Amino acid sequence: MTLPQGDLGLLDTDLAQKLLGSTELARLAYVAHDGTPRVFPMLFHWNGEEIVFATFTGTAKLKALTARPDVAVTIDRAGPPPEVLLLRGRAEVIEVDGLAPEYRWAQERYNGPEALKAVDELEATGARMARIVVRPTWVGTFDFVTRFPGGGTAEDFAQRGQ
Repeated sequence: MTLPQGDLGLLDTDLAQKLLGSTELARLAYVAHDGTPRVFPMLFHWNGEEIVFATFTGTAKLKALTARPDVAVTIDRAGPPPEVLLLRGRAEVIEVDGLAPEYRWAQERYNGPEALKAVDELEATGARMARIVVRPTWVGTFDFVTRFPGGGTAEDFAQRGQ
């Protein structure tokens, strides 16, 4: 049985696990203080239950997320065929002393162990970070082989716009 879009069980699919373990950027969508939408590409860490972003304290993004915590996230690969993971949830902003551990883990995953020297140097400056933690409440996937936007088959998808 195919899981419907929105089902949290989609997190356990090969496609979702591949993208959650990838070095593709996650794009975090939120509503800014002025009420307009924003999308921000970010490194991320998946801990098996939550997607965690690390960012420096004092940013407008953190103030906006605290005021309006509903967010959407996409992690995608252009393909061919394209692969897309869509997440929705509420962001929790947690300030930490120093650097968030997820920052270190993401830097190493994206940039290799050599990136940790720069992380250590940054930590020595006394920089402060916040964790943006999102526990998915809705999950969607598209692989353009077995799952397509709007549902249906490959033939249905090919006929759109004709």
